[in-house]
Amino acid sequence: MRPKLKICGVNDAAFAVRAAELGADYLGLIFAAGSPRQISVETAQAIAARVRAVSRTVKFVGVFTTAAVDEIAAVARAVGLDVIQLHRRATAADSAALKARGWEVWALAGSELPPCGVDALMIDTSHGDGDRTVAPGDGSRLILAGGISAENLSEVADAGAYVIDVSGSLEDAPGVKSVRKLEALVAAYRRKTEAS
Repeated sequence: MRPKLKICGVNDAAFAVRAAELGADYLGLIFAAGSPRQISVETAQAIAARVRAVSRTVKFVGVFTTAAVDEIAAVARAVGLDVIQLHRRATAADSAALKARGWEVWALAGSELPPCGVDALMIDTSHGDGDRTVAPGDGSRLILAGGISAENLSEVADAGAYVIDVSGSLEDAPGVKSVRKLEALVAAYRRKTEAS
């Protein structure tokens, strides 16, 4: 099965639409305070509306760090998120509460890959999680992130990920995405997945 492609840190509607047109499976919207990619609920709603006008298959992932479950749920409802990504070590209570409200939940994993009842665990090498070859021990699906680009995507795809998550390599500056870099990445992704 081909790994799915997530383009994260999307903060511009035109870029998001292009990513959807090129076949991205997921678009990540960051609500974490302090991130150069952080967006408001209103911007997220505008992006989602533009994308949904051209694609009904792309799923939206909301990325949160310290927000409480009720705050996350309010944002998710307002934007129409499909997936909640807890970019932290999720507790079983957090994941259970969000799943009970109908969302798929992904969480950042440490080297111990704790079984915390989430739908997928993320190995993010930019957060020091290191080994992309580690498989989850609790049946969760694996998301690989951190330093992934058109140049190394083929190698990452061979690691058996459920989702390949790309963000920083698509930027000309922090928070400024490049359509040219996106197109190069998707071309590499297609070469890899269509050859498999």
